[in-house]
Amino acid sequence: MSFLSRLREDLDTARNHDPAARTDLEVALNYSGLHAIWLHRLSHRLWDHDRTRGAARTVSQVGRFLTGVEIHPGAQIGKRFFIDHGMGVVIGETAEIGDDVMLYQGVTLGGTSLAKVKRHPTVGNGVTVGAGAKVLGDIEIGAGSAVGANAVVVKDVPDDSVVTGIPGKVRPRTPDKQEPLVDPASYIDPAMWI
Repeated sequence: MSFLSRLREDLDTARNHDPAARTDLEVALNYSGLHAIWLHRLSHRLWDHDRTRGAARTVSQVGRFLTGVEIHPGAQIGKRFFIDHGMGVVIGETAEIGDDVMLYQGVTLGGTSLAKVKRHPTVGNGVTVGAGAKVLGDIEIGAGSAVGANAVVVKDVPDDSVVTGIPGKVRPRTPDKQEPLVDPASYIDPAMWI
């Protein structure tokens, strides 16, 4: 995918996920979550080469300073990823995030081990993670699932589930809430699932 195609996809994703977004220019200039994603892409490319890993960490820390979002350069992030509001989001080194994932402010995709192993979550395609949620350890959040605001999740979550509470309790999504977000008119607030 070309640079301009990816930029267009990012701007469209932001506008589709945020009903407050008015213009591409406004989104490009003012959306810290989008800036964090762009800086992560640069740091992730640098991370792929041993000789530029120090530079990758520096770029990620500059991104943290500028946006309030900390994404380790080793994290693997899919297409059409969106961070709404951004501030306080932390994504660890071995996190894997699928396509069409949305995180709200204060989300942590963190580790539970100090060993140099896969220690951060794998988040499937089409997952929404509500504000303040903590998803911890080498666990999997199944595709099409939603994590409620302030939930603490330390166990695998099946596809098409909703997880809420501390500790997170899982239940299946009802059929009327399984449709993916396709445009602002069909936006569903994650708080509806709590």
